[in-house]
Amino acid sequence: MPDWISVLGVAMGSAWVSGINLYAAVVTLGLLEHFGLAHLPGDLGFLAQWWVIGLAAALFVIQFVAGKIPAVDSAWDAIHTFIRVPAGAILAAAAFAHFDPSIRFAALLLGGGIALGTHGSKTATRLGVNLSPEPFSNIALALAEDALSIGSSFLIVYHPVILIGVVIVSVGLMLWLTPKIIRALRNTWKGFEKKCFT
Repeated sequence: MPDWISVLGVAMGSAWVSGINLYAAVVTLGLLEHFGLAHLPGDLGFLAQWWVIGLAAALFVIQFVAGKIPAVDSAWDAIHTFIRVPAGAILAAAAFAHFDPSIRFAALLLGGGIALGTHGSKTATRLGVNLSPEPFSNIALALAEDALSIGSSFLIVYHPVILIGVVIVSVGLMLWLTPKIIRALRNTWKGFEKKCFT
């Protein structure tokens, strides 16, 4: 049986990255597994199939373009609430495929919760940036998310235990920042309403 701490790092790391950029994570992990540069735990080896890599790559290209257009980006993120969160849960559970069913179920719930938290924070942050009239901050943030997702996928494979620490810090930051982001969005929306309706 594989080292459960490393498996936990891969499971929670892949769920965390899914909330940011699912397709970049799937392509990166799939290519690393396919070319023998990594051995993903559990049933995550399915990511190495060419059709999975190809589909994720095509969707990544669409997301790459959509993420640079503020209105499209916000709609894309809203729709992906129903994709990134379940995918993060599935990836986490798949990493624990060789463990007891109760552990797999716990991984499914925890992975889904982490993906939801990451996706929610990303969506709220991008929504705030998308309300800005200039496009450069949106483009810079989108590129940073792409780089973070690809870089974190390498970290998942080669240093999964570090990802546990990253996820713990990230969840703590999300819990601390979420009320502040919501408050800032409310204030921005109120200012927008005043400009448009007065």
